[in-house]
Amino acid sequence: MSSIRVFLLGSLAERGPMHGHQLRLLAEREHVAMWTDFGVGAIYGALKRLLAEGLVEALRTEREGARPERQIVAITPAGREALDAMRLETLTTFTMKADPFDLAMARLGPEVLDELPWILSHRRGAIADELAAEQQRVERAEPYLTVAERHVMQHKTHRLTAELAWLDAVLADLPAIVADERTREAD
Repeated sequence: MSSIRVFLLGSLAERGPMHGHQLRLLAEREHVAMWTDFGVGAIYGALKRLLAEGLVEALRTEREGARPERQIVAITPAGREALDAMRLETLTTFTMKADPFDLAMARLGPEVLDELPWILSHRRGAIADELAAEQQRVERAEPYLTVAERHVMQHKTHRLTAELAWLDAVLADLPAIVADERTREAD
Protein backbone atom coordinates (compact mmCIF):
# COMPACT_ATOMS: atom_id res chain seq x y z
CA MET A 1 0.00 0.00 0.00
CA SER A 2 1.27 3.41 -0.90
CA SER A 3 0.82 6.07 1.77
CA ILE A 4 1.69 8.83 -0.65
CA ARG A 5 -1.14 7.81 -2.99
CA VAL A 6 -3.63 7.82 -0.12
CA PHE A 7 -2.38 11.25 0.96
CA LEU A 8 -2.52 12.79 -2.53
CA LEU A 9 -5.87 11.33 -3.56
CA GLY A 10 -7.36 12.01 -0.12
CA SER A 11 -6.15 15.62 -0.15
CA LEU A 12 -7.60 16.24 -3.60
CA ALA A 13 -10.88 14.55 -2.65
CA GLU A 14 -11.16 16.55 0.56
CA ARG A 15 -9.82 19.96 -0.52
CA GLY A 16 -10.47 20.06 -4.25
CA PRO A 17 -8.12 20.77 -7.17
CA MET A 18 -4.54 21.82 -6.38
CA HIS A 19 -1.14 21.97 -7.99
CA GLY A 20 1.87 19.98 -6.85
CA HIS A 21 3.38 22.81 -4.84
CA GLN A 22 0.14 23.27 -2.89
CA LEU A 23 0.13 19.54 -2.11
CA ARG A 24 3.75 19.75 -0.98
CA LEU A 25 2.96 22.71 1.29
CA LEU A 26 -0.02 20.83 2.71
CA ALA A 27 2.20 17.81 3.45
CA GLU A 28 4.73 20.08 5.18
CA ARG A 29 2.00 21.86 7.16
CA GLU A 30 0.53 18.51 8.25
CA HIS A 31 4.02 17.14 9.02
CA VAL A 32 3.31 13.94 7.09
CA ALA A 33 6.98 12.91 7.20
CA MET A 34 6.54 12.45 10.97
CA TRP A 35 3.83 9.82 10.65
CA THR A 36 4.07 8.36 7.15
CA ASP A 37 6.71 6.56 5.12
CA PHE A 38 7.32 9.27 2.51
CA GLY A 39 9.01 12.63 2.32
CA VAL A 40 7.43 15.69 0.77
CA GLY A 41 9.91 15.62 -2.13
CA ALA A 42 8.30 12.41 -3.42
CA ILE A 43 4.99 14.16 -4.09
CA TYR A 44 5.81 15.37 -7.60
CA GLY A 45 6.79 11.94 -8.94
CA ALA A 46 3.77 10.28 -7.33
CA LEU A 47 1.50 12.95 -8.80
CA LYS A 48 2.88 12.25 -12.29
CA ARG A 49 2.18 8.54 -11.83
CA LEU A 50 -1.39 9.27 -10.70
CA LEU A 51 -1.86 11.43 -13.80
CA ALA A 52 -0.53 8.66 -16.06
CA GLU A 53 -2.89 6.15 -14.43
CA GLY A 54 -5.93 8.41 -14.84
CA LEU A 55 -6.54 8.69 -11.09
CA VAL A 56 -6.09 12.46 -11.30
CA GLU A 57 -6.57 14.75 -14.27
CA ALA A 58 -5.07 18.05 -15.30
CA LEU A 59 -7.69 20.79 -15.27
CA ARG A 60 -5.63 23.79 -16.31
CA THR A 61 -2.33 25.56 -15.82
CA GLU A 62 -1.85 28.72 -13.82
CA ARG A 63 0.92 31.24 -13.45
CA GLU A 64 1.17 33.55 -10.47
CA GLY A 65 3.41 36.55 -11.10
CA ALA A 66 6.92 35.50 -12.10
CA ARG A 67 6.51 32.01 -10.67
CA PRO A 68 6.64 29.00 -12.98
CA GLU A 69 3.51 27.73 -14.63
CA ARG A 70 1.75 25.15 -12.46
CA GLN A 71 -0.64 22.39 -13.46
CA ILE A 72 -3.84 22.20 -11.42
CA VAL A 73 -5.04 18.61 -10.94
CA ALA A 74 -8.24 17.08 -9.61
CA ILE A 75 -9.19 13.60 -8.55
CA THR A 76 -11.13 11.60 -11.18
CA PRO A 77 -14.03 9.22 -10.51
CA ALA A 78 -11.54 6.35 -10.97
CA GLY A 79 -9.29 8.09 -8.44
CA ARG A 80 -12.15 8.26 -5.92
CA GLU A 81 -12.81 4.54 -6.38
CA ALA A 82 -9.11 3.77 -5.98
CA LEU A 83 -8.94 5.98 -2.87
CA ASP A 84 -11.89 4.17 -1.28
CA ALA A 85 -10.27 0.79 -2.04
CA MET A 86 -6.87 1.94 -0.72
CA ARG A 87 -8.37 3.31 2.48
CA LEU A 88 -10.28 0.08 3.09
CA GLU A 89 -7.24 -2.07 2.35
CA THR A 90 -5.00 0.09 4.55
CA LEU A 91 -7.43 0.07 7.46
CA THR A 92 -8.07 -3.68 7.30
CA THR A 93 -4.53 -4.96 6.62
CA PHE A 94 -1.92 -5.12 9.35
CA THR A 95 1.59 -4.35 8.17
CA MET A 96 4.77 -4.87 10.13
CA LYS A 97 7.90 -4.52 8.07
CA ALA A 98 10.82 -6.80 8.82
CA ASP A 99 13.71 -5.12 10.60
CA PRO A 100 17.10 -6.06 9.08
CA PHE A 101 18.42 -5.96 12.65
CA ASP A 102 16.71 -9.30 13.28
CA LEU A 103 18.61 -11.02 10.48
CA ALA A 104 21.92 -9.57 11.68
CA MET A 105 21.15 -10.69 15.26
CA ALA A 106 20.32 -14.21 14.07
CA ARG A 107 23.57 -14.36 12.08
CA LEU A 108 26.10 -12.93 14.52
CA GLY A 109 29.68 -13.46 13.46
CA PRO A 110 32.63 -13.88 15.81
CA GLU A 111 33.96 -10.45 14.81
CA VAL A 112 31.02 -8.66 16.49
CA LEU A 113 30.63 -10.68 19.68
CA ASP A 114 33.07 -8.58 21.71
CA GLU A 115 31.46 -5.39 20.42
CA LEU A 116 27.87 -6.57 20.89
CA PRO A 117 27.33 -4.95 24.32
CA TRP A 118 28.40 -1.57 22.93
CA ILE A 119 26.44 -2.05 19.68
CA LEU A 120 23.20 -2.91 21.47
CA SER A 121 23.65 -0.19 24.09
CA HIS A 122 24.27 2.32 21.31
CA ARG A 123 21.15 1.10 19.49
CA ARG A 124 19.15 1.39 22.69
CA GLY A 125 20.35 4.97 23.15
CA ALA A 126 19.34 5.87 19.60
CA ILE A 127 15.87 4.39 20.08
CA ALA A 128 15.48 6.16 23.43
CA ASP A 129 16.49 9.45 21.78
CA GLU A 130 13.96 8.87 18.99
CA LEU A 131 11.26 8.10 21.56
CA ALA A 132 12.02 11.30 23.49
CA ALA A 133 11.95 13.35 20.27
CA GLU A 134 8.68 11.72 19.22
CA GLN A 135 7.11 12.43 22.61
CA GLN A 136 8.13 16.09 22.26
CA ARG A 137 6.60 16.24 18.76
CA VAL A 138 3.36 14.77 20.08
CA GLU A 139 3.28 17.24 22.98
CA ARG A 140 3.86 20.22 20.66
CA ALA A 141 1.21 19.04 18.22
CA GLU A 142 -1.31 18.00 20.90
CA PRO A 143 -3.38 21.22 20.94
CA TYR A 144 -3.91 21.07 17.18
CA LEU A 145 -4.76 17.39 16.73
CA THR A 146 -8.06 15.70 16.16
CA VAL A 147 -8.75 12.59 18.24
CA ALA A 148 -7.78 10.34 15.30
CA GLU A 149 -4.57 12.32 14.63
CA ARG A 150 -3.63 12.06 18.31
CA HIS A 151 -3.89 8.27 18.12
CA VAL A 152 -1.92 8.19 14.88
CA MET A 153 0.92 10.21 16.39
CA GLN A 154 0.91 8.12 19.58
CA HIS A 155 1.17 4.93 17.51
CA LYS A 156 4.85 5.56 16.80
CA THR A 157 5.46 6.32 20.48
CA HIS A 158 3.91 3.00 21.47
CA ARG A 159 5.99 1.11 18.89
CA LEU A 160 9.21 2.75 20.08
CA THR A 161 8.33 1.97 23.70
CA ALA A 162 7.77 -1.68 22.78
CA GLU A 163 11.08 -1.74 20.86
CA LEU A 164 12.91 -0.45 23.95
CA ALA A 165 11.29 -3.09 26.17
CA TRP A 166 12.25 -5.83 23.71
CA LEU A 167 15.82 -4.53 23.43
CA ASP A 168 16.10 -4.42 27.24
CA ALA A 169 15.18 -8.13 27.27
CA VAL A 170 17.87 -8.83 24.65
CA LEU A 171 20.42 -6.89 26.70
CA ALA A 172 19.46 -8.85 29.82
CA ASP A 173 20.10 -12.09 27.88
CA LEU A 174 23.30 -10.81 26.30
CA PRO A 175 25.69 -13.05 28.30
CA ALA A 176 23.67 -16.11 27.26
CA ILE A 177 23.51 -14.90 23.64
CA VAL A 178 27.28 -14.42 23.47
CA ALA A 179 27.94 -17.79 25.18
CA ASP A 180 25.57 -19.52 22.75
CA GLU A 181 27.25 -17.89 19.74
CA ARG A 182 30.73 -18.85 20.98
CA THR A 183 29.55 -22.45 21.41
CA ARG A 184 28.16 -22.51 17.85
CA GLU A 185 31.38 -20.91 16.62
CA ALA A 186 33.44 -23.70 18.19
CA ASP A 187 31.30 -26.42 16.53
